Amino acid sequence: MGTLNINHELDDQIFNTINPLDPEEFRRQGHKIVNFLADYYQSIEQYPVCSQVNPGYLQKIVPNSAPNNPESLDKILKDVERDIIPGLTHWQSPNFFAYFPSSGSTAGFLGEMLSVGFNVVGFNLISSPAATELESIVMDWFGKMLNLPNCFLFASGGGGVLQGTTCEAMLCTIVAARDQMLRKISRENFGKLVAAHIAGIDPGNFRVIPTIKANEYTLCPKSLRLAILNDLKEGNVPLFLCATIGTTSTTSVDPLRLLCEIAKEFGIWVHVDAAYAGSACICPEFQVFLDGVENANSFSLNAHKWFFSTLDCCCLWVKDPSALTNALSTNPECLRNKVTELNQVIDYKDWQIALSRRFRALKLWLVLRSYGVTNLRNLIRSHVNMAKHFEGLIAMDKRFEIFVPRKLAMVCFRISPLVLSQVSTKFDDEKEVNMFNTKLVESINSCGKLYLTHGVVGGTYIIRFAIGASLTHYRHVDVAWKVIQDHANAMLNQGYV
Repeated sequence: MGTLNINHELDDQIFNTINPLDPEEFRRQGHKIVNFLADYYQSIEQYPVCSQVNPGYLQKIVPNSAPNNPESLDKILKDVERDIIPGLTHWQSPNFFAYFPSSGSTAGFLGEMLSVGFNVVGFNLISSPAATELESIVMDWFGKMLNLPNCFLFASGGGGVLQGTTCEAMLCTIVAARDQMLRKISRENFGKLVAAHIAGIDPGNFRVIPTIKANEYTLCPKSLRLAILNDLKEGNVPLFLCATIGTTSTTSVDPLRLLCEIAKEFGIWVHVDAAYAGSACICPEFQVFLDGVENANSFSLNAHKWFFSTLDCCCLWVKDPSALTNALSTNPECLRNKVTELNQVIDYKDWQIALSRRFRALKLWLVLRSYGVTNLRNLIRSHVNMAKHFEGLIAMDKRFEIFVPRKLAMVCFRISPLVLSQVSTKFDDEKEVNMFNTKLVESINSCGKLYLTHGVVGGTYIIRFAIGASLTHYRHVDVAWKVIQDHANAMLNQGYV
């Protein structure tokens, strides 16, 4: 029988030299990282909001292979400042008005540090009971803040789970709806399943139901019913509807109650996507948007958008958790344990697509506890009030028009076609109006002082101004409006026609 030749002394020497998790070294380097980030936020306004680098810039300045020998954190941070920061679009800048916010906070960052620091893999209860139990507690806390119907809370048979993104939440609920329907009609009819969604999904067995300006680009119940009846007539089986609270282009809010009534009539699963606007519903004045949600099957929002929690943190509530677990459960031998087999605990691996999962509940817990419900409501209201202020500034300049009524903290506007038609007859063409507004956004973003994004709704190009960055104040909104006006003036006066 052979013997193992192991040099324990050499291994100990290597470990003592490298030790990838030495507490004192972690303390020393951790302080440097915190100070570096604090300095970054203190000076964030000095950077162009939207990165001005050319594609491929980083390949030209970093080595083409990893170093053989260790490099100091000081040197690495200098390279971050010199090479990485110029390639960042600064989502936390107070002059970031693009997309939707990704609002950070001290509590969110610290919660993320705790989560990463513990680095637990909470796929089932026994792998870290605190990770599972805190998540279920926090999801019920949040559900109560939103005044969600009790049927979405654990005490009443429902429940919540933290996913990474809305896409993951959507996929989980679609799979649950699919398997639930297949148990009713048999798997032989799999190819006949269809779903409806109001946003752009690839053609196939998904139905894109057009919206119209007359109802502020919300999903029309009559159009939904017609689409369902047409599918049934063709022998298909409608199974899933996604209604939206706060659409990406215009923050429109679908009429949940009417849509849910129709879906219930045909046995269709309704998922309510409130990725952006859901956070605002902790404020009583915005809970009207949730009217009818008690008749939906699932509801989700992104706490990493407008709830001061860092990416990623998508909150998903379901009425019937067994619909998720029946569709997503996995039970490999290596994860079997007595606690799970009693069927009296939550194993969150069965509520998601992936097996491994992060301890996301910690950062949401810190945000809720550090700021409290009252302050969180006031922070959201302050963003809404800033959007009202910006809306008022637009109203005083007749060259601009509001495209759809503002509902929350995003304003959709553009240079008025009527004004442009007075500049040149070519602007009687809607395509030319769209092109002018496109060039206006490109001009604004190229200056680096602020960052805007656009939408195209019903063929009309609109400029989106989304307020929600944690550092934004009224002075930033005023400066942004001045920049927008200056670029519009330059284009109109210098003959962009």
